[in-house]
Amino acid sequence: MGEVSMLLKIAEPQAAAQLRAAQQKLSEAGELAIDFSEVRRLDSNGMQALLELASHADERTVKVVLHGVNVDVYKVLKLVKLDSQFCFAA
Repeated sequence: MGEVSMLLKIAEPQAAAQLRAAQQKLSEAGELAIDFSEVRRLDSNGMQALLELASHADERTVKVVLHGVNVDVYKVLKLVKLDSQFCFAA
């Protein structure tokens, strides 16, 4: 496993903007850890930003780990088949 190159804590109201900002900072190697513990739901903008982040991370072979994802957000990610794009941790 590569080293954590960035740790990002996002808050619900700014989730989409923060995820898009993270996209711009992805490195060529390593791991991006995102703390979702303050996110209770994602709107369509947040989901789109997460999809774009997953795509950029895949292109750069960066592992993205979502920490503290609540059950409701996880169910939505699973429903739209985004759960396979990320690793999850408590």
